[in-house]
Amino acid sequence: MTAVALTVSAVVALAAVLLAVARRVLLVVTVHGASMYPALAPGDRVLVLRAGPPARRPRRGRVVVLRADRVPGAGPGGLLVKRVAARAGEPVPPGAGEGVVPDGRLVVLGDNPEVSTDSRVWGPVPAASVVGVTIGRLPRAAGPSRPPAPSAPHGV
Repeated sequence: MTAVALTVSAVVALAAVLLAVARRVLLVVTVHGASMYPALAPGDRVLVLRAGPPARRPRRGRVVVLRADRVPGAGPGGLLVKRVAARAGEPVPPGAGEGVVPDGRLVVLGDNPEVSTDSRVWGPVPAASVVGVTIGRLPRAAGPSRPPAPSAPHGV
């Protein structure tokens, strides 16, 4: 085998390994519903980091993706996109209950309270329900441009 063929083979192998690692660490999520409007509208796509300290201990203010089946009262399957409003040991925000957030829990809220089902309904959610934190917005999939303010009830 020539040096060029070995180099090409090494680059292809490295690319395959990097793609496999990226698929385990990153996730693309499409927003459905109006609960995070205006920060995120239905059809917006976000890149989610599934690993590392940001995903294990998201800071207040970070947008996270949660597994709905791990949030009591959220319903079966699917993913939820919400903002962390309080972490364990912090005061529960007004309107989401009283007291201090228990260990192993987070208070998550939608940015659009009129249509969001979140910790105002469920209470603090298990921190283990967090799939990851958003690290960026991706271009929208082909289709209509970003919609105006939605009014649909109880979006994700």
